[in-house]
This record gives sequence, structure tokens and C-alpha cells, in this order.
Amino acid sequence: MTLDALERYERTLAGLERKGRRRALAPQHGLDFTSNDYLALAQSPRLKTAIAAALERGVPVGAGGSRLLRGNHPEHEALEAEAAEFFGTDRALFFGSGYAANVALFSSLPQREDLIVHDELIHASAHEGIAASKAPALAVRHNHAAAFADAILRWRAAGGKGHPWIAVESLYSMDGDRAPLAELAAVADRHGGFLVVDEAHATGVFGSGGRGLSASLEGRDNIVVLHTCGKALGVSGALLGANAILCDYLVNRARGFIYSTAPSPLTAAAVRESLKILADEPQRRTAFDELGTFANEALAATLGIKGSGSQILPVMIGDNSRAVRIAARLRREGFDIRPIRPPTVPEGTARLRIAITLHVDRRAIAEMLESLKVAISEERP
Repeated sequence: MTLDALERYERTLAGLERKGRRRALAPQHGLDFTSNDYLALAQSPRLKTAIAAALERGVPVGAGGSRLLRGNHPEHEALEAEAAEFFGTDRALFFGSGYAANVALFSSLPQREDLIVHDELIHASAHEGIAASKAPALAVRHNHAAAFADAILRWRAAGGKGHPWIAVESLYSMDGDRAPLAELAAVADRHGGFLVVDEAHATGVFGSGGRGLSASLEGRDNIVVLHTCGKALGVSGALLGANAILCDYLVNRARGFIYSTAPSPLTAAAVRESLKILADEPQRRTAFDELGTFANEALAATLGIKGSGSQILPVMIGDNSRAVRIAARLRREGFDIRPIRPPTVPEGTARLRIAITLHVDRRAIAEMLESLKVAISEERP
């Protein structure tokens, strides 16, 4: 291979560097204000004990094949049955990640004659699945139920004959705001459509018993809900809850499910324990709610920035390089906060994404915000 073959990649990286958008892996350092381990379950003694017990009873580390071959382990089936009961849905399917689940869902369920109408800020994994779908797709104004309805009406007027698929996140990962799920479900009902809700950042921390913001909707035939297991549940993977017919269709048609090695049975065993912890230890959610309320109020009091009302607190910086500098300074001071830049967020909206978890307390939040206030004033554009 000649050096010329690598130069195009080097030029791209140099371009990202000039725009303040080049990424690099950074180790964990300081207090956790960046992870999605909202309930601090990732290092829970109960999860460690559950893994040890699973190993003791012979649960293998690897599945050894896809679910349709020999990889379908009893731990997978037990988790899916328990998750369906916990979330009140007809059936659940376990995927290796939320990304894989979204790609499988959107590339398989919407049919050629259907229409996918998605929020303009929906996650990259949904975009990936939508790009692989046979159905046409439209992006609409963020969190605006009427925009979804209008898009569907225009499609019908132009001769659309299939079923619309409305795709949203219940709690948006970069802004921390909530989707109008009840209104969107009504739109889906009126137009014979489906509502797909990605609960990634709400599972475990919001809704009755930690069942997410769509808890009152699950179990309906036209509702598909994705619960990721690598955030508040502290493990990895994702559970897709839907009507049994839709789940069976995915088993038969979703290439990402059919041709992927099944998730580790040990992971399934750990997620089963996470669901039990949610039921057994509601005090975690109570503490989390109280901490989130304090953080939102402290953000307003210290920086004059209105909080999102959730555990995700974006602090808008605008300039990419400045966001990087401020985040690096905070890490040096012992607060692990990361900059979020385009294309993850729209151009001109580079930000610090502060995540509140049970790994910190009120004092740590107050100290972090004071340091952030100084950093913003001193790190000029």
C-alpha cells in the first residue's frame, strides 16, 4: 500500500481538526458528569453477584451463534418473558445494543408503501435504520405533534396508501426534553399508524416503576418501544417491546437479528437482575429524582440557564473549539464532562452535556457548576 492510499483519510482528519470536530478517546477521569449510568447500577454488588451466580449455574460467556441457530439460550428467553411482563408489552426481543435494535426495527418493519415520519433530532441509530428502509421518510419539527399530523395528511393527499410510522425519543439525549407522547399516540391512532418510542434515557428512571415515559401506552398493538439496557439499567443491550406479530416478523426478516451472534447469556442474566433491582429498590429513583431537581435549580441559580427538567443538562457554548477547551479544563479540575459537537448536534450548537447520576451528590454538583461558571467566563471564544 502506498502512502497516497492513506492521505485521503489523513486529510479528512486534518479537516475535522481545523473545525474543532476531531474526536479522540479519553479515559475516565474525575467525578462522573458524563455517563448514562443514571442509577449507578453498573458496579452494583447485586449485578456482580448475579453474574457470579449465573457462572456458577453454568451460564456461558458467549452464545456461540445467532438466536436462530444454537445461540438461543434459556437466559435470553427468560429475560424476554420477564421484560414483557415488567414493561406491560405483548412480547420483547433482546438485541445486542440499542443501535442494533433501531437499525433492525426501521429497516424491517415499515413497508415500501408506508411512510416514516421522524423527529428531526432523533438518534443516529434510527437514521441508520431509516436509510436502510424501503419506506420513504420525512423529518419534522422537533417535539411538534401537529407537524407529524400535517406530514401524514400531505402524504395521504399525494396518494399515500400504507401506514405511517411516527418515530421519536421519549427523552432526547442531547437536550433532555420530552416528547409529547400522548399527542403523538393520538396522531398514530387517527391515521392508522404506528408510534415508535426510543426510551433509552427514560428507562429505569421515569414512569411507573421505572417503566419509561411511554408506560401508559405499552401493550397497544400500534406501539413499539425500545428500552436500552446500557444506561440506567447498568448493563448493555436493548429490549424491543411490541405486538407478538411484529416481534415474530423481526425474527424472520430483521437481518441484524438473524445474522448476528446472540448477546452474551451472561448479559441477559445481568439485565434480569437489573429489572429486579428496579422493583426492589425504588429508593434509587427517589434519590435520583431529588438530585435531578436540585441540579436543575442549581444550574439556573449559578449560571442563569433554565434546566431541561431532566437528568440531561445541556450548556450551550456554540463554538466547537471553545466547548472542547472548557470541557478539558473541567476534567483537569476533577469533573468529567465531555463536549458534544456537530454532527451529533446541529451546526452552531456545540455544548457541554452534563449528566446527573447517583455517582455524585449535591455538593459535587454545586462545586462543578461554580467551576463551570468560571471556565465559561475565562475561556473566551
